Amino acid sequence: MSKKAIHSTHAPRAIGTYSQAIVAGDTVYLSGQIPLDPKSMEMVGNDDIRVQIRRVFDNLKAVAEAAGGSLADVVKLNVYLTDLTHFPIVNEVMATYFVEPYPARAAVGVAALPRGAAVEMDGVMYLAREY
Repeated sequence: MSKKAIHSTHAPRAIGTYSQAIVAGDTVYLSGQIPLDPKSMEMVGNDDIRVQIRRVFDNLKAVAEAAGGSLADVVKLNVYLTDLTHFPIVNEVMATYFVEPYPARAAVGVAALPRGAAVEMDGVMYLAREY
């Protein structure tokens, strides 16, 4: 099986040795996204977790679309939060990006995230076809 790197100019460019996503067969592995503005590469919503969460979902959406899918194709979502009291806000915002059946999901409390972000998410997308 071959693999292909995905790149979207509508999501932040990779800031390390990774790809925004990798397609392997009919599965797309979406790298972690933090609330970086794709144009300025600066953090957004420093004091507003809702703004940060929306930016993360928008970044994931852009990469999913560049891979030929959408957030509706996400089957697994991992959420990393520096403060788990923000988890209800994740649920609230997530409901505006996803419909049932919702993806399987994990939420993990972490001590720190890159660039001082309060939230990061990654996921797995199933395209039901070879890329």
